Amino acid sequence: MATTSIPAADLESFATHLQSSTRVLALLGAGLSASSGLPTFRGAGGLWRNNDPISLATPEAFSRNPGLVWQFYSYRRHMALQARPNPAHYALAQLAKAKSGFVTLSQNVDGIQHQRAGHPASQLHLLHGSLFDVKCTSFYCNYFQRDNFTDPIVPALAIPQESVQPNPSSTDVTGVEATSSLYGAMQSTNNGSQASRDLDISDAGVSIPQIPPSQLPKCPHCRDGLLRPGVVWFGERLPEVTLQAVEKFIEESEKIDLMLVVGTSARVHPAAGYVDEAREKGARVAVINTDIADTPGGGLEEDDWFFEGDAGVILPEILKSVIGEISMPGLAQFPTAQVQ
Repeated sequence: MATTSIPAADLESFATHLQSSTRVLALLGAGLSASSGLPTFRGAGGLWRNNDPISLATPEAFSRNPGLVWQFYSYRRHMALQARPNPAHYALAQLAKAKSGFVTLSQNVDGIQHQRAGHPASQLHLLHGSLFDVKCTSFYCNYFQRDNFTDPIVPALAIPQESVQPNPSSTDVTGVEATSSLYGAMQSTNNGSQASRDLDISDAGVSIPQIPPSQLPKCPHCRDGLLRPGVVWFGERLPEVTLQAVEKFIEESEKIDLMLVVGTSARVHPAAGYVDEAREKGARVAVINTDIADTPGGGLEEDDWFFEGDAGVILPEILKSVIGEISMPGLAQFPTAQVQ
């Protein structure tokens, strides 16, 4: 099984500082959930059906083609529901339980950190909303539903399944064997003995239907407006309650001991500003990322840390001095860290 190396001196100095830290702020990005199998849609190849995901994450895109936008978000909802929390999710949840002065600000919308890893809700703030919240698009309606885990949210958004195919024969030229093979496969599928497989609709080569607005989620309150995902799209205001909660934590902290930056470059505001604000309060910064170039805009200082590698491997190891060993279902399937 693959391992990630952590320099012993860095681990020791970080662990010592973590143990004495009482006020800790964490900023989480898409890299946190990468080892849970969720795509980050970042860098080379970060497209969905040849679309830049950013181009689908706007109110204008929803107005132009609500069917395509809903297919994109329904795919992400489905993927997130299939994913399992990785050790980093559990490690952060355990740290929150161990330190009441630990607050987490997440840019992720996948719902894994709180709903399934057990992170205390009072210590977790979602900057970009959630895939599982929905709200009405009608100007005159304020309907909002939290934690809608129905998958698919409407039948038209079901992920298409792989169709049963005949098994070619190298000897039979009559088609009898292929027909028998196809019939058997169809029977086993109908009997539930053969699991169907989702098609990867992120691949533009996989055909998907054009869904008319009449088949998309409708508001149950006004019965007129379309529902949309409750995420923050580009050009929209971030949730005021989240911004106020984080600012309150920073302002009320006479000193912030530690800032964790996990799976994000932290270069886009307001996220980037929180690193600077934490520094002004005396925080040392620890970055956990697979890309050595993904450091906060202000760079790293001499007494900061950069742990290069998968957050799912790194975090359980560097937090171990406070949280102990992680216990979680399926732990053996994840890679481990090695201290150099």
